[in-house]
Amino acid sequence: MSISSRQLGPELPERTATVVIRPRAVRVAAYVTAVIVLGGMIAGAVLITSFQLGGRLALVMIGLLLALLCHLYASVRVVARPEHLEIRNLMRSRTLDWPEVLGISFPMGDPWAHLDLADGRTHPVQAIQRYDGQRAIADARLLRDLARDRGEAPGG
Repeated sequence: MSISSRQLGPELPERTATVVIRPRAVRVAAYVTAVIVLGGMIAGAVLITSFQLGGRLALVMIGLLLALLCHLYASVRVVARPEHLEIRNLMRSRTLDWPEVLGISFPMGDPWAHLDLADGRTHPVQAIQRYDGQRAIADARLLRDLARDRGEAPGG
C-alpha cells in the first residue's frame, strides 16, 4: 500500500505503509519551464530560416536536454518504506536503513531539509523544499516521526 503525504492526517501511517513525499512548487515550475523552453527551441528551429538542418536539429536537441534536466529536478522524492528510506535527489539516489536516520533538520536559509545520520553526517532531502511553505514543514515533521517510529526495533 502506498500513501501520498497529502492523504495523511495528523496521525502517523501504519508501520507497514509506504509514504511518498514530493515537492509541489518546484515540480510545477520545472515542468512549466520544460514546456516553455522546449516549445521555444522548436519554434526557433522552425522559424529561423537562416539555420541549416544541423542547426535546427541542434536547437531541438538542446531543448530536449534542458527539458530532461527539468524533469530530473521535478522527479526528486522520498519513499519511506517500512524497512528503509529511499531518497532521490537531482543527481543521486540513496537508500538508508531506518536506524541510520537520527532525525531531520530544516536549517533556516537552506532550500531543503537535511537528514541527520548516525555516522555524524547529514544528507540533503531535496523532496522537502522550503518553497512549499507549511506543506514542507508538515512533510519534515512526518519524516521525523517516521524515523522515530521505524528506526526503533519492533516492539521496542
